Amino acid sequence: MHRCETAHFTIRLDDLGYEVAGRPVLSGITLHSSARRIGVVGRNGSGKSTLARLLAGLLEPSSGRIRIGGHDIFRDRRAALKTVGILFQNPEHQIIFPRVAEEIAFGLRQQGLDKAQAAAQVEAMLRSFDKLHWKDAPISALSQGQKHLVCMMAVLAMRPQLMILDEPYAGLDIPTRRQLARYLHRVETRLFHISHEPADLEACDELFWLDRGRIVAQGTPAELLSTFTAEMIRLGDLDDIADLAG
Repeated sequence: MHRCETAHFTIRLDDLGYEVAGRPVLSGITLHSSARRIGVVGRNGSGKSTLARLLAGLLEPSSGRIRIGGHDIFRDRRAALKTVGILFQNPEHQIIFPRVAEEIAFGLRQQGLDKAQAAAQVEAMLRSFDKLHWKDAPISALSQGQKHLVCMMAVLAMRPQLMILDEPYAGLDIPTRRQLARYLHRVETRLFHISHEPADLEACDELFWLDRGRIVAQGTPAELLSTFTAEMIRLGDLDDIADLAG
């Protein structure tokens, strides 16, 4: 695994807003952090996946601004390719190619490596995860957890300074969640981990609570997760399930 080379790498969101058809999804998001493991916790419908896509430069903010490592990721696609990678909730939304080596090589070719250089880095990445035997495997033959791991390797091969995790354990059983979590804990790339599940974020250095498109609290996991969990239990105990709509 590679080390993040920038000692003072900072994520800055200033009064960030995003709207869909005039409806605000995110409003007034201000977040400044240089932590290596940043977490965002929130219930379903709070705007977490939208935030992930904005951070990855896949969406343009409606207002405010985003700077990651000093770059405007949406406007500077060359910087985006070396600065940010994203691991989606569903690997099917990320995978393009039918075989493992092709999938991992794609981002490397986008970065300008020739075929031989990309192939060498693909092999190195597979070897680092002890998965060289997957090189020519059809992705259709892999389990959901294995597909997640292929996506992770494809992102890490590009050596991003920041990897955004959008609910990476969604839909996985407990053994697969634990296995994938061990791989993620090994990586030295900075992580921005977004989840509705408090247990996923216990190892973060800094945590932000997103609710109805706004950051309502920030602190350490020890400070926030018990309060968040108690509030989610309170909402779950309400008689009117309509109150749960996000």
